[in-house]
Amino acid sequence: MFEAAKVGRKIDKATFKTQEQQLRTELLMVQRELRQTDIPLIVLVSGVEAAGKGEVVNRLNEWLDTRGVQTFAFWDETDEERQRPRYWRFWRTLPPRGQMSILFGGWYQGPIEHRFRDLCSDTQLDAELSHIVDFERMLIQDGALIVKFWFHLSKRDQKDRLKELSRDDKSRWKMLPDEKSKFSQQYSKFEHVAERVIRQTDRGLAPWYLIEAKDRRYRDLTAGTTLLHAIKRRLSEAPPMEPPSTSSDLTLPDAESARITLLDQLDLSLSLDRPTYKSELRKLQADANELCWKAYKQKRSIVVVLEGVDAGGKGGAIRRFTSAIDARLYRVIPVAAPTDEENAHHYLWRFWRHIPRAGYITVYDRSWYGRVLVERVEGFANDDEWRRAYAEINRFEEQLADSGVIIFKFWLQVSQEEQLRRFEDREKVPYKRFKITDEDWRNREKWPDYKAAVNDMVAHTSTESASWTLVEGDDKPYARNKVLRKLCDGISDALKKSTDGGTLTPCGNLRPDRVQKSSRKS
Repeated sequence: MFEAAKVGRKIDKATFKTQEQQLRTELLMVQRELRQTDIPLIVLVSGVEAAGKGEVVNRLNEWLDTRGVQTFAFWDETDEERQRPRYWRFWRTLPPRGQMSILFGGWYQGPIEHRFRDLCSDTQLDAELSHIVDFERMLIQDGALIVKFWFHLSKRDQKDRLKELSRDDKSRWKMLPDEKSKFSQQYSKFEHVAERVIRQTDRGLAPWYLIEAKDRRYRDLTAGTTLLHAIKRRLSEAPPMEPPSTSSDLTLPDAESARITLLDQLDLSLSLDRPTYKSELRKLQADANELCWKAYKQKRSIVVVLEGVDAGGKGGAIRRFTSAIDARLYRVIPVAAPTDEENAHHYLWRFWRHIPRAGYITVYDRSWYGRVLVERVEGFANDDEWRRAYAEINRFEEQLADSGVIIFKFWLQVSQEEQLRRFEDREKVPYKRFKITDEDWRNREKWPDYKAAVNDMVAHTSTESASWTLVEGDDKPYARNKVLRKLCDGISDALKKSTDGGTLTPCGNLRPDRVQKSSRKS
């Protein structure tokens, strides 16, 4: 593979100067066009050490209008990053639509380093690369353009370049961590790992561009020209999409008994008398407080998702949980219609931002399931968007669970009669009136559509690591205690399971420091 990047391509100074002026002008023009579109541009810059990746990025920032470009490097993880799932750091760097992010290494850096350092096997590496392919496909289906550059040098050229850099007091090479400097000392091994990574992730939707880096002028001009043509091609064509998803819906017989859903199976008559409710609530809240502190000490974060019909009792359930625990441990994220900033990113972006660091809790009052519920029913998402969202959501939650996050998902259901009673009560009571809107009344007219959407949601996204709990909500005391009981039982069970090794993906979420810690224990 890399033989094609060792043939000695070069450009003389005069040719470079001539072509640079034209290239710079055209890059600025297409960048202006890009700003008027809904296309986020992600440029991944990777390659062997001493290939001049930093020089290329500096050149691109010189040629482009930097007001529309952000550059991110992924060296050692910060304390904040180590306390969250690996992909959290990448989601934060994704550009809004019409702008560009340049990423040093990006999501490829960790897997390459881990395999090079023998922290994972080829099989584990391949599994992580499969996740990366899915991640890139998801971004592209949302409209993103991904341009991936790999800059390469022969072993001899790398050796010469490192000698040159060693004489430069300003060279980053002198400040490289010892572990990273080994990349050059074991050239063949690094090249072998890199070849496997490129081969597994070189797909039509997001191909790798392999560039010979011996001649700096050739390297920079080739990278800039390739980027220019990639943007032009994307601006002139429709977004590259895979074949439309086919319906996974069952074709049901035309009979009411054949169209019942999971929600129809709930016994909404379940209730608790007041004394029992109060005594159970005190015990459950005391247990919740103790368990949340244990989770904090064990560095296990918790994500709680509450969905349900309008007036289903989500707010009441949240208050019974949060009032039992220290306010410093949790955040409640109320989810409404996305802002302009949120609309400028993939729909999962706004939820990734609020993933808690290790030991803390995030409660989502409505969540990413809006894509397959309200956006589906109301037509805010087309069929392809909400159908592929099931797999995207499952992968999102899988990444959280693989990182040790404890996930809870509740659907609170009430009958139409009980909902009507609560709506009317909200209109009568002044301090409850803010809870009722015209939209709530309109949603009642689509009750069957929402029932079908919830049934599909549970069928497609209730997984072993992130299962749904359906809550009978006509009786508020019963519903509140059921939510608290599930939280307590789930946290208790999760804390009994170790997250060192086992459940984590070595080439993805498992950090070297965790590997060392695990090996010391054994």
